[in-house]
Amino acid sequence: MICRWLAPLLLALALLAGCASNGERPATYLVKRGDTLYSIAFRHKLDYKDLARWNRIGGDYVIYPGQTLRLYPPYARSASASTPAPKTPRRTAAPPAKAKPKAKPPSTRTPATPTGPPVKWQWPVSGGTATLTDRPNGGHGLMIAGRLGADIRAASGGRVVYTGSGLLGYGQLVIVKHNESYLSAYAHLQSVLIKEGDAVSAGQRIATMGAGPQGAPQLYFEIRINGTPGNPLTLLPPRS
Repeated sequence: MICRWLAPLLLALALLAGCASNGERPATYLVKRGDTLYSIAFRHKLDYKDLARWNRIGGDYVIYPGQTLRLYPPYARSASASTPAPKTPRRTAAPPAKAKPKAKPPSTRTPATPTGPPVKWQWPVSGGTATLTDRPNGGHGLMIAGRLGADIRAASGGRVVYTGSGLLGYGQLVIVKHNESYLSAYAHLQSVLIKEGDAVSAGQRIATMGAGPQGAPQLYFEIRINGTPGNPLTLLPPRS
């Protein structure tokens, strides 16, 4: 028999494994029926605006089945391919020693600052134990236990940009765009009450809670900031 303390741990590990992406992302992606630019960016943890720019997609963000999208900036993978392999030099007298250049400190990429008006957040479900998860490939998510069929509500006002089950590990999924920087995602749904393109208001009932990978009723919730899964607990209001 599995110890009481071990069962929740195994459940958390299984969910993390299901929601993680597998290794390094490929260089390109072939668009399938049902895909949206937002769902492809979400799958590969990219900012949808970057993905549109790299592929010269207009502001309507329309893509088509069979279209090939690059998942890196145009220059990111071409530089190494275009550089010829160095030739083996002939043996010559050793040149005079030169002073070694000073090592440059490693550069760090500063995350893009969210743009647009601030978003006022609220919890997507009432009650239930919320557990913060660290995603193996970076970022955070929130597992919220609850009751099968419980109401799932929009965490803020916005527009629905994806509904479907095409992202491995998320089950039935809804993605809402709140502004140019923020997306929220609601996974493992039993039923979806809205459709792509719908405008939703904060607190609007958008879905019902389904079962997670281990069969227990739960919602997996993310807030993405410029494509990166942020810590929802730093954005959601405290629970009373």
